Amino acid sequence: MSKRRSRAQGNLCAQRVRLGRALQKPPMTQEDLARKLQLMGAQDMTKLIISRIENNQRHVYDLELSILAQALNVSMEWLVGEAAENDYPAR
Repeated sequence: MSKRRSRAQGNLCAQRVRLGRALQKPPMTQEDLARKLQLMGAQDMTKLIISRIENNQRHVYDLELSILAQALNVSMEWLVGEAAENDYPAR
């Protein structure tokens, strides 16, 4: 019996990162998010990296997922789509 592995394309949080930025008051640009992440210690998170994440061109590591959730003030569960879209915390 052969084992088949499924290959996930992109990442689980792409749409939610974009949505999380848009729901900020005022809405947050990719540059704003990158700057905030850098201030939080994620020095390698640039606008280009955020763009690639949102366009499913770059995978997100677990530590990055955690800091993205903190920067957007959401849970990691919401960020990966395990919580309903309307469960976004009101600000």
